[in-house]
Parts: sequence; C-alpha cells; structure tokens
Amino acid sequence: MTGPERRRLTKLASSRTAAHQHVVRAQIVLDAANGCSNAQIARRRGIGVDTARLWRGRYGDQGAAGLADRPRSGRPARFTPAQVAEVKALACQLPAETGIPLSRWSCGDLADQVVARGVAPAMSASTVRRILAADALKPWQHRSWLFIRDPAFAVKAGRVLDLYARVFDGVRLGDDEYVISSDEKTSIQARCRCHPTLPPGTSRTMRVEHEYDRGGALAYLAAYDVHHAQVIGLCSETTGIDPFTDLVDEVMTRQPCASARRVFWIVDNGSSHRGQAAIDRLTRRYPNTVMVHTPVHASWLNQVEIYFSILQRKVLAPNDFTDLDQVQDRLTAFEHRYNQTARPFNWKFTRADLQNLLARIQQHEEAEHETQHQHQPALPTAA
Repeated sequence: MTGPERRRLTKLASSRTAAHQHVVRAQIVLDAANGCSNAQIARRRGIGVDTARLWRGRYGDQGAAGLADRPRSGRPARFTPAQVAEVKALACQLPAETGIPLSRWSCGDLADQVVARGVAPAMSASTVRRILAADALKPWQHRSWLFIRDPAFAVKAGRVLDLYARVFDGVRLGDDEYVISSDEKTSIQARCRCHPTLPPGTSRTMRVEHEYDRGGALAYLAAYDVHHAQVIGLCSETTGIDPFTDLVDEVMTRQPCASARRVFWIVDNGSSHRGQAAIDRLTRRYPNTVMVHTPVHASWLNQVEIYFSILQRKVLAPNDFTDLDQVQDRLTAFEHRYNQTARPFNWKFTRADLQNLLARIQQHEEAEHETQHQHQPALPTAA
C-alpha cells in the first residue's frame, strides 16, 4: 500500500459523514495492511470472516476501485417503455386539455389518471415521480412570462442602460449630473398581531402569530441615486401626481441635485408619471431635470426595485406593526441606516446583453413562425 493510498483510506475510515459500509471496508483494508488475519479483523470490527476476506481480496485484486459496489441488475421493471412514455406524455399536457378540472398536475393526480385511462392497473405517486425525474419533468411547477409589448423597447431600455453607465445620447455624464431611479411601493399594511412576536431561542425559530388586526395601509415613494447609493423617501396615504411631485420637491431642493446641471429621473409607466405630460410637468417645475421612462412591463430595469426588495426582506416581513405611524418610523429609520453604509448596486446588464437578449427572442419568434407555417394546410390552387 502506497503512502497516498494509506492516507486516503485512513481519512475514510475515520469519516463521520461517509456511508458506513465504505468506512468499514476501509477499516478492513487498513487492518490487513497492519498484518491482521481475517479472523482478527472480523473480531475487531464485529463482522463475519467471509466479509473480511471478501473486501481484503477485492482490494488486493483491484485496489481502491475494488471497494465500490458492483453493478446490480435490480428488480425487473414493472412497467413497459410504452407505459412510461404514456405517463410522460400525459404529464406534458395541461389538465384542462384532458378534461380534468385542475390547473396543474401533481404526482398523485397523474397516478390516478394513469389508472383511470387503463395505462396500467396500478401505479403509485412515487413511481410517477421517479419516471418524471428521468427527464426532469415537474408539471406541478410553473413560470410566468410576458411578451415584449413596447414597440420602442430597445430604444427605451438602451437609454436606461446607458444612464447606468453614465452615458446619455452617446456623451459621458459630468460630475455635476446625477441619475435618480424612482418608484412607489404601494399598500404597505400595518398588521397588529393578536399576540406579540416571540424572538428565536434554542432550537426554536422566531414565532409570529397568524391572526392580526388591520391598521390601514400606506405608500412609500423612494428616489435612489444610482451612482451614490443614497435614498430619499417619503410616505403617503396614496399614490398619484401630487405625492410624486412632493418626492421630486424633496430631492430637487436638496444638494447636490439643487445645483446640478442635469438630473435624470428614471421612472416606469405608472399613472403618477406616465407619458409626455409627466415629462413636461417635471421640466416646467425643474428645468434641469430629464425624465426617462423604462419600457412598458420592464420595471426590472429600474434599480430602485432592488432597494424595495431589500426593504421587503429586512423591514416589512414579517409584518407586525401596531399602527401606520410605527410603519413610517421604521421605514424612515431604515432609510437612514441604509444610507450610512450602502454602496451602488453591481449592475451587470449592459447594452450588449440587451442586444443578445433581443436577438434570441427574434430567433425564437422566427422559429415559431416557421413551425406554424409548416403545419398550416395548403390552400387549393386554381386549375
């Protein structure tokens, strides 16, 4: 036995995480290497003499590879390949297409349907799960998606991405120009739990009472300085043009935006700041501002949404507030805490990534159109 082999087997023999059978086999080989007979190994390890002889002999013939289990034929398959294929085909159909009043399949539902269709006389849910796992099929899961609806998606998204890179209309931004990402987080509720929340303890997570009394809801409007990671927010009873204007006043009357050459406001297409009317309204109030809209249904391009996700995880969940004043105080305190240590987000999605994304979408649409055209029945031609 070489030095590396002995070290590897010694480590395996003392492992607390490896499979027990592998640990015992390593111990047998090490005892044999130390001069123990098969009978001595059996007594020392509490195993049969034949077991000691088996693994000692396999290691002598094949080395470390001999300590692995040999392939087994296993129990004969109970279901034919055709039955397995029918299970997978059924899982790839929507339940509504088969007349079943379900939104998606579970393994138990599929097993019942297999029996009802006469595919097999009996089949368990665990068997269905193993069959589907072979092709990574998970019909009980779903993902949502959305087509690009904005005809100017590439242009609008490109302007936003350029601003994140400190570029506007092909020109680098100066030190006295700022980029603000703004939006509203609506319907933040104050849920007063019927019993106080219990802190975590030994072998116990934090416990939050399920029942609560509603204490109203408010909206939180935030303006995030993209390149300096500073947030200015305010709370309002509702959203709309007036609350958004109050937020703009709060930002534009403070330094450095008050004396900036230009301040770019990135917003989505919400009713508070939608369309050319909102652009004109902002410019009349503050001539050094430039409003830039994200494409329709593309709020993921707005960096303030990342801040809102942090706010949701760290401040608002679980929700346990006595009233709206406590909610507002918590939001304001977190905003101050965040501004003390925050750094700009490491935004990596660039114009090049956008072009690649749009090219993949175009290829997908062209392939889908070609497939539909191939399956379209041919029209009769005139003689």
